[in-house]
Amino acid sequence: MSGSGDRLPRLLTLVPYLLARPGVRIDEVARDFDVTPRQLRKDLELLWMCGLPGYGPGDLIDLSFDGDTVSVTYDAGMRRPLRLTGAEASALLIALRSLAETPGAVDVDAVHRAIGKIEAASGDSRPSGVVVGHGVREAESTAETRERVREALQERRALWLRYYTASKDALSERTVDPMRLLIVQGISYLEAWCRRAEAVRLFRLDRIDELTMLSEQAAPPETATPKDLSEGVFPQSPEYPEAELVLEPDARWVAEYYPCEELAELEGGRLRVRMRYGDESWLVRLILRLRGEATVERPEHVAQAVRQRAAEALARTRHLAATLAG
Repeated sequence: MSGSGDRLPRLLTLVPYLLARPGVRIDEVARDFDVTPRQLRKDLELLWMCGLPGYGPGDLIDLSFDGDTVSVTYDAGMRRPLRLTGAEASALLIALRSLAETPGAVDVDAVHRAIGKIEAASGDSRPSGVVVGHGVREAESTAETRERVREALQERRALWLRYYTASKDALSERTVDPMRLLIVQGISYLEAWCRRAEAVRLFRLDRIDELTMLSEQAAPPETATPKDLSEGVFPQSPEYPEAELVLEPDARWVAEYYPCEELAELEGGRLRVRMRYGDESWLVRLILRLRGEATVERPEHVAQAVRQRAAEALARTRHLAATLAG
């Protein structure tokens, strides 16, 4: 019995499959899609009934049946190759490379072939400022951390972590009960019950500075439920303040890496975005780290904080230069 979750991908795949095999036997198609001929006929009927408002079936997909064979006679342009924007290509490459570096998760050779094809297809069509591969490859230490976390999950053992929290720019030590290992938007996370916070927390693997598997068993409480990540790790929360930034071409990766709402394309490949932030000091550090490649348009108090921090840094630099000269 085919569920609705399986049916939509099958319907989307059926059209290019049939276009490549005109006059194919229905039982052969059913075998390739691992469904019964009866279920396949229902799928074909549904495809044929896809129409535009006010019109009848066959407006978008038209099929021709001849005995036990089927052909697509009208495809609404679906035979044209898919073209990815630079941003879409970047996101897809990030996800594929993360999968390729996850042992045992997928057919690695197939993933590498897909990566090669996407890189070749995107080529010179990438718009200015879209960075394909920026920060994609994991450090060797992160891959080692993933393997040790995976081992702890398999053996159901607790972990001790020294963890860097970017929003507070601080290291902390925590004992956690691992729950699952995940990849969200190309970044690997450990989801665990944090005994210090007494809550479920996500820990980025590349921010785990040190890790030790403990002898005691992991024992998340019954109230420890996995987080809903359907809207990403950092869903846009209305209680967080907003900032509007203008990103220079080399800083457009910020809109790919952090949850942002794109507001306008500007001259010279610049991009105006709106983003929410939970900690002002974190946002100030992000802007300073971009070295003039981002401008805060609002709120003014954030822009003022950036100017003040930059002036303080320059003053310390001048003081250091004078000290060395003396």
